[in-house]
Amino acid sequence: MSARTPLRPLAVALPFVLASGLLAGCTSTKSSGAGASDVQLVAKGKLTVCTHLPYAPFQFKKSGEIVGFDVDLMDLVAKELKVDQKIVDTPWEGIQSGEDLNANKCDAAAAGMTINDVRKKNLDFSAPYFDATQALIAKKGAKYSSLKDLKGKKLGVQASTTGEEYAKKKAPKGVELVQFEDVALLLTAVKSGQVAAGINDNGVLYDYVKTNRDTEVTTEFDTGEQYGFGVRKGNAALRKQIDEALKKAKSDGTYDKIYKKWFGTAPEK
Repeated sequence: MSARTPLRPLAVALPFVLASGLLAGCTSTKSSGAGASDVQLVAKGKLTVCTHLPYAPFQFKKSGEIVGFDVDLMDLVAKELKVDQKIVDTPWEGIQSGEDLNANKCDAAAAGMTINDVRKKNLDFSAPYFDATQALIAKKGAKYSSLKDLKGKKLGVQASTTGEEYAKKKAPKGVELVQFEDVALLLTAVKSGQVAAGINDNGVLYDYVKTNRDTEVTTEFDTGEQYGFGVRKGNAALRKQIDEALKKAKSDGTYDKIYKKWFGTAPEK
């Protein structure tokens, strides 16, 4: 689509079956959610969360502190567990591959991560908590309404993302894909003219153009993506706790307040 589509929340409601097995090498904390159960944590008194910075407004540094939409939602989970959230900034590949979770580097992954079949093989996802889609960003005035308009030009993509996969499948012959390790490098390349345009999730691109007026989102691609928080394969206890916290936030209005805080508007109903 050529116009901005409002970012939409998702109803969160899925009871999951609680696994009875406990993972070795982890500490345990008693959850306070419905159907309380032992939740295994890698560090006592901490919900350790892996993310990859920056990815505003979902997670980024502000005045030396890591803040964002995902951060606030995971704080709700930590509160239910009666622990503090500890955030670990780590390369994206280790998050989306499940390697960091398997290595007990963190309990959960919160990184604006799209749920897809490939990732489901490597980690378990919470209920979807956010709708997203891919979008194109370019210097203001560029009239790129489709990938076809980029023939003979360079298109920036972030490595191992759904945006990169979409570009590989949909970009016509003659569009040169230039890979970047993170979204900050990609956006800098667009702003500096190193690439003609960049593709990434619409939420982060709309946030960027708010303070970088010489850039604009020129179009969106309806990919029907949904974000989820990741946990280690088989960690049903923590996954259930996350789902319960999200469901509670949806029902008591907390989710809407957090959404408005980071996106400037109430979520579409």
